[in-house]
Amino acid sequence: MNRQRTEILVGWLLKISASLTVLVTISIIWILLYEAVLFFKHVSIKEFFTETEWTPLFANKKFGILPLLSATLLTSIIALLVALPMGLITAIYLSEYAHPTLRNIIKPILELLASIPTVVYGFFALTVVTPFLQSFIPGMAGFNALSPGIVMGIMIMPLISSLSEDAINSVPKSLRHASYALGASRFQTSIRVLLPAASSGIIASVILAISRAIGETMIVAIAAGQQPRFTFNPLVPVETLSTYIVQVSMGDVPRNSLEYSTIFACGITLFAFTFLTNNLGVWIKTRYYRKYDV
Repeated sequence: MNRQRTEILVGWLLKISASLTVLVTISIIWILLYEAVLFFKHVSIKEFFTETEWTPLFANKKFGILPLLSATLLTSIIALLVALPMGLITAIYLSEYAHPTLRNIIKPILELLASIPTVVYGFFALTVVTPFLQSFIPGMAGFNALSPGIVMGIMIMPLISSLSEDAINSVPKSLRHASYALGASRFQTSIRVLLPAASSGIIASVILAISRAIGETMIVAIAAGQQPRFTFNPLVPVETLSTYIVQVSMGDVPRNSLEYSTIFACGITLFAFTFLTNNLGVWIKTRYYRKYDV
């Protein structure tokens, strides 16, 4: 009887926990949508998504989100270009080449990179990476998109390497043995057999890493500058969506003003991007798993 009561209690606790998670998510979406609707009563959606000037805090106010979007995409693309090859190479090495003892040492060290506070990464990008790049890239500004993009790539690299290694390890050993039996080397087996077989997990890890990079705040806030400009030049100062939200949230802008409501417009845009990328990752993973199972 006591066991039955315990099971019922645990079931209700799980239901309450799941309901709270859904409630919090719905509340966040509702607040963003409500405040964003108030903003779009004064600013047209066409102007918001097509204009190339973002100066809501200036006397001549412009509300084109493209400068913030371009900066967010630029830093995220740089981060992915750094993290993807490093993460895949590390995953292949740990899965197919490293001794189990060495793997048990290296993998926790890599995952430790993900636990470093992002503010530390930001100061590292500003004080170490930027001066180093300026030593051989003439004309590079002190605040730029390249340095935080590179450091963001280092930050998300453990995410790609860890999930990709798990995906490669989940490939049936029979595929490895069949490849070796046909005369393929370990490198050929890794590239031509294991990576395609583990593609669903690898693609999902890449999508999650992109979402992590898009929503990153402190690294770009410290090292990228706060100059919204519509450019894809990584050597000049830029401002991302998350950086602008931090800037306005510092308290200098009065609440309930049009300038203050811009952070909710940026927030719903950022939420939409991460929501779409996460769902794209789930869809790709499901699609490739079905294709592989067939």
